[in-house]
Amino acid sequence: MTQQLRNDLVLAAQLGDSAALDRLLLVSATDARRYARRHCQPSDIEDAVQEALLIIARKLSALKAAAAFSGWLFTIVKRECDRMARAMLNHENIEDAKVEVYLATRDDVELRLELAAALESLPAHYRRIILMRDFEEMTISEIAAALGEPAGAVKSRLHRARELVREYLLGPPAEAASVPRGRR
Repeated sequence: MTQQLRNDLVLAAQLGDSAALDRLLLVSATDARRYARRHCQPSDIEDAVQEALLIIARKLSALKAAAAFSGWLFTIVKRECDRMARAMLNHENIEDAKVEVYLATRDDVELRLELAAALESLPAHYRRIILMRDFEEMTISEIAAALGEPAGAVKSRLHRARELVREYLLGPPAEAASVPRGRR
């Protein structure tokens, strides 16, 4: 897409043309995804792109110069990648006492059913990786080879999958539960 055509779409979208906004977001998604591949963990790329496109759709009217759109898009994508990386590192571990209470109050059958439900609640890419590691007992290297992804991405996705299972079973960490919904 030429720069002029993109500028025209930006201007039309700013004036309220919803078809122009849809087209702009559609063509911008490819550039955003390509940029996110260089700045995000592989498991965060789609989420970062979707968040960036939502921000653009909400705040496009605030953009002062249509020619600045591409730089603005990349800045938003980079910020979302950074935010997701920080969120992954700034989690609160679930206290051992909470885990002990949870395990002590459930029988084996109930634990199995709840674990199965927790695994079913995971997005497919997380469920697959946790099953490969924890049930098929594959190594990180074997999983990386099977998925064609770097070992670091596999470790990251496995960590996030386990966190999601813990949150499903035990609830969100205390810090996350106390943050107002719009601030998470």
